[in-house]
Amino acid sequence: MRIFYFLLFIPFSLTAQHNTVDFSAAVKCINSLESSQKAKAVFPFDEMSRYDWNYLPPSLIPRKGVCLIDLDSIQKKNVYALLKSFLSEKGYSRTKEIMNNEYYLKELEPNMIHRIPENYFAAFYGTPGRDSVWGWKFSGHHIALNFTVVNNQLAFTPIFFGIYPAEIDTGEYKGRRIIKDEEDIGFELINMLTGEQRSTAIFQERSFNDVVTSNAIQVGPLPPVGILAKDLTSPQKNILNKLIACHLSSMPAEIAEVRMKRIVSEDFNQIRFGWAGGLIKGVPHYYRIQGKTFLIEFDNTTHHANHIHIVWRDFDGDFGVDLLKEHYRNSGHHHE
Repeated sequence: MRIFYFLLFIPFSLTAQHNTVDFSAAVKCINSLESSQKAKAVFPFDEMSRYDWNYLPPSLIPRKGVCLIDLDSIQKKNVYALLKSFLSEKGYSRTKEIMNNEYYLKELEPNMIHRIPENYFAAFYGTPGRDSVWGWKFSGHHIALNFTVVNNQLAFTPIFFGIYPAEIDTGEYKGRRIIKDEEDIGFELINMLTGEQRSTAIFQERSFNDVVTSNAIQVGPLPPVGILAKDLTSPQKNILNKLIACHLSSMPAEIAEVRMKRIVSEDFNQIRFGWAGGLIKGVPHYYRIQGKTFLIEFDNTTHHANHIHIVWRDFDGDFGVDLLKEHYRNSGHHHE
């Protein structure tokens, strides 16, 4: 975690090396599909299902796209290579671990019909390699990744991860926590506040049962609750900074670095950290970090506070909306 935190401030080229990899991996993935699979997986860029996203099992909420379970081993490798090219090492390993957790859930709850390993879907919008705007998404239980590429600039949100159990308490995998740092650093921050600071940061006694914004297509700022970063001490600001960096750490380093610079430039002191619920593990808890342009939500409430959801939203940038507005304004038309 500490290594990534410092990496955020090393200069990178946003569009050079990384997007070339993404481009070729996407083309390879699509080209490996049979015609019937392509019909399920590839859509025009302006197809409205691009904005649909969810984190419930696909057996409850159907997804667009081609399902991993229906792919052969080479096609699956291509999907994994594409994920790897769009995520950091941490983000990719987390994604695979959440997917593999479905095998554990199937053993844990053998009679639950929604525990279906490899029930994850990839869908493409537009044509990478030909169109200047295109996108793709990867979705299934507890994973929703939405990528939009506009003139080789990458929009990364909404991004959602979840895990149940948050910590396994028995058996072979006892102690396993797939989502760990976002919870531990959150606790570190709330518990290092003074009593007066905490009374401002904690905006309600009870935790929410889920992230407040759920799977909304577009979100705006939530009510301005919690403590402002300007009212934190320098050590406390450092932990808040570390917590934001932690939430960015699933993104490729160069993308995360650009986002962190944007957060700092938009006035870091006006960011709010708000908490609801308990201050120790095992008691339902929730927090949010909200700036002028973004919102992070974390909850661990259900199943006796052993079920985590986290989401990052950009108010103007989800699904690349801000990049697309600029692109269409400069190009003078609305379709590729």
